[in-house]
Amino acid sequence: MAAVAIGVTEMMSVSANLARIRARIAEAALRAGRNPADVRLVAVTKTCSVDAILAAWESGQRDFGENRPEEGALKVTETTARLAGEAMKPVWHMIGHIQRRKARLVVAHFDVVHAIDRLAVAQKLSALAVDAGRELPVLLECNISGEASKYGYPTASWEGDPAVRTRLYDEVAAVLALPGLRLEGLMTMAPIAEDAETVRPIFASLRALRDVLGEQFPDVALPHLSMGMTDDFEVAVEEGATLVRIGRAIFGS
Repeated sequence: MAAVAIGVTEMMSVSANLARIRARIAEAALRAGRNPADVRLVAVTKTCSVDAILAAWESGQRDFGENRPEEGALKVTETTARLAGEAMKPVWHMIGHIQRRKARLVVAHFDVVHAIDRLAVAQKLSALAVDAGRELPVLLECNISGEASKYGYPTASWEGDPAVRTRLYDEVAAVLALPGLRLEGLMTMAPIAEDAETVRPIFASLRALRDVLGEQFPDVALPHLSMGMTDDFEVAVEEGATLVRIGRAIFGS
């Protein structure tokens, strides 16, 4: 899909939108007794132009997310060139489904991977990361909602089904054994809902699953929960999100 151009007025609105989103994140964190600084906003730039990304950058945004490796790689390259000379660089998050044949683009251009949903992809990323001489932070995508349309490890019944937990423990152990990867937490996508409160149990379940994995693998730090988007991020923050992925509320539809 072609990138959407952005004008001066839109650039100004990006800055205003970011300020509103940051304020809402902070308020949600404080309601839950959390430090707002513990929540990172990932600006999802799918279909956005590099001008829009730079408008967000000028407003202090540093974390950006892409769904597609090819489109993302082009934007990373152009953004990097246009920010040449900056002391800081954007942190790029691959938040979409990854095919093994596109793993090389992910390792070459992205700093964090949110959506490992099967061991074969983790193994491919591991081999490429080792070849590149780097360690890649990764999250495991969990299909907590059980929706057939969503990717992720099947974990909808993890709380009541020991077999589901055992399979996940085995997968986690296998990922942890891979060189070149550093497992840092879990990611999920909640169902689309008019009332964000209806998806609160999804976020609470992911947090509980992360805590159980922490008990199962006590030597591994799993600090991150990637959950919450434009329509439900405040509830996700209240339930423990450390990474929220927001596009439409920043850049428009």
